[in-house]
Amino acid sequence: MYTEKVMDHFEHPRNVGEIENPSGMGTVGNPKCGDIMRIYLDIDDNQVIRDVKFKTFGCGAAVATSSMATELVKGKTVQEAMAVTNKAVMEALDGLPPVKVHCSLLAEEAIHAALWDYAQKKGITIEGLEKPKDNIGEEEEEEDY
Repeated sequence: MYTEKVMDHFEHPRNVGEIENPSGMGTVGNPKCGDIMRIYLDIDDNQVIRDVKFKTFGCGAAVATSSMATELVKGKTVQEAMAVTNKAVMEALDGLPPVKVHCSLLAEEAIHAALWDYAQKKGITIEGLEKPKDNIGEEEEEEDY
């Protein structure tokens, strides 16, 4: 069901933890499945992500996508991190089961939420960045009523 890479990032997650006084921090969740993902960024004066950490409460796929997302943005510029999509996270993990695709969406949104926080603190605009949603799956929630 899960690829070797997903299992590896679940069993040996990279960049777990917190960054004290982060440049940006983003927290997102999915109320339907209960996954909560928080990403911390340490960004230098040249807008390069020096360090990134995550804390995730959720299933194995949520942990694996968080881990992979941190690997994909570490050492990248803010603009390069903007290009990390849920599809890129899934491809880097050699795929996810269809019922776990939302975990990769959480990873993308957590990165964007942390970048949004960074931009707010710095008083800057990051091209292409929109205010992130706190709850992934909001659209589905609204359609249910």
